Amino acid sequence: MIPHSALLASGRLILYAALTVAAMPVQALALVASPSLAVRIPQAYHRLCRRIFGMHVAVSGRFSDAHPTLFVSNHVSYLDIMVLGSLIGGSFVAKAEIAGWPLFGWLARLQRTVFVDRQRASTAAQGELIRKRLSAGDNLILFPEGTSGDGNRTLRFKSALLGGADLAIDGRSLAVQPVSVVYTRLDGIPIGRAFRPFFAWYGDMMLATHMWRMAGLGTTTAAVHFHPPLTVAECGSRKALAHAAHAAVAGGVAALLSGREIASPPARVVVALTVAY
Repeated sequence: MIPHSALLASGRLILYAALTVAAMPVQALALVASPSLAVRIPQAYHRLCRRIFGMHVAVSGRFSDAHPTLFVSNHVSYLDIMVLGSLIGGSFVAKAEIAGWPLFGWLARLQRTVFVDRQRASTAAQGELIRKRLSAGDNLILFPEGTSGDGNRTLRFKSALLGGADLAIDGRSLAVQPVSVVYTRLDGIPIGRAFRPFFAWYGDMMLATHMWRMAGLGTTTAAVHFHPPLTVAECGSRKALAHAAHAAVAGGVAALLSGREIASPPARVVVALTVAY
């Protein structure tokens, strides 16, 4: 049984709430006064949140320097927002219902989240919305599984959610970078299959209950691997790109779960990044 500290959970959640309340008006002002600052503030906010919740991030692979880039990742829980948001200067693509959530909906709006209705009838309109943001130069972070999973496997990527992947920016195909995220250690001890639900939020789990349980744990390590960027031009179609991105992410997740090293990609349109945060 993983030990849980009610005192630690209370302290972390109080600090998180205080930081969030203080950061929200600052970000709201930045959205009006300084677009570049409005990108940097969420990164700093997510890094502070990671510290509050005792989250270390081990990053490997090569980070795309193409701008904009569409980052596509497996989805384990709300913790992915904190982890990826601290590493990538960009906005998330999220399901429309999140916009109406208390607190988290406001935070998503302040980070200029692109809200999409995942009904098939609105696919074209949602793709156009994503294209507009990418055309404006915004990096976007997308979870093509369409939902969060149990952390043990990567669900199929839905090509319909990659509506902006066929965009051309200044005559070149949009860079789509697959990213694998795995929660690997708790207090330095490997997290096995039985304990991944402490970090994976899926199914009918209650958000408040899950957050309380997660906040009372010790120090967690998340492993993040950036795979070589892909393009629709290279893959031949959006559907083929979705398959290739899924294969990269699923392979990375499997390797990180088993503790195997992921082979370094060849240098292309990317710059080296191998750091532990």
